[in-house]
Amino acid sequence: MAIGIRRAGQVLAVTVVLCLLALLAWRVVRKSDGGAAAALRRGEHPVAPNFDLSRLDQPGRLTLSDLRGKAVVLNFWASWCLPCKKEAPLLDAAWKRWRSKGVIVLGVDANDFSGDARSFMRRYGITYPVVRDGEGAWIDDYGLTGFPETFFVRPDGHLSSWTQGQLDEGEIQTGIRGALGP
Repeated sequence: MAIGIRRAGQVLAVTVVLCLLALLAWRVVRKSDGGAAAALRRGEHPVAPNFDLSRLDQPGRLTLSDLRGKAVVLNFWASWCLPCKKEAPLLDAAWKRWRSKGVIVLGVDANDFSGDARSFMRRYGITYPVVRDGEGAWIDDYGLTGFPETFFVRPDGHLSSWTQGQLDEGEIQTGIRGALGP
C-alpha cells in the first residue's frame, strides 16, 4: 500500500514538472518574435501594440489608440531604474516643447509599485501623462529587454523608431522628428 502511494506521488510530481516545462516552452515560443522592437530591427514599422492602462498622473485610464493623430513618445520606465532618473527631466522638457505641435510624451511605469512611481514623478517633476503597467503585461508585446526603452509612434499609430537605454536630448528630438515625418 505504501509503495502504491509513493508511486502515485512520484507520478504526480513528474506530471507537474512536465506541465511546468510545457508552460515554459509555450511562453518562450509565444515571445520568440521579439515584439515590436524586433519588427523595428527588421525594418518594419508595425502598429504600436494598443493598451488600456490606469493613469498615475490623474484619475482614469488611457488607451494608446485614443492618441491617434498625434505623434507619441512612449517611454517605458520604473522608479528603481537609474537611467530613468537621468532622462526624466529631458522627457519632461520635450513634452513642454512639443505638446503644442501635437506630440504626446507618455510614460509607462512598469514592474513597479504605484506609490514609488508617484514619488518618482514628484521628485523629477514629471508633468506629462503617465500610465501604470504594474505587472509588466505589455513588456513582451513591445519586446522590451530592460529599462528605459522608448518607442516613437507616428500619428497613424505605426512605430517609427525605438531606443534602448537612456535617451539624450538629441535622440529625443531626432525620434520626435522621425515620428512626425517629412
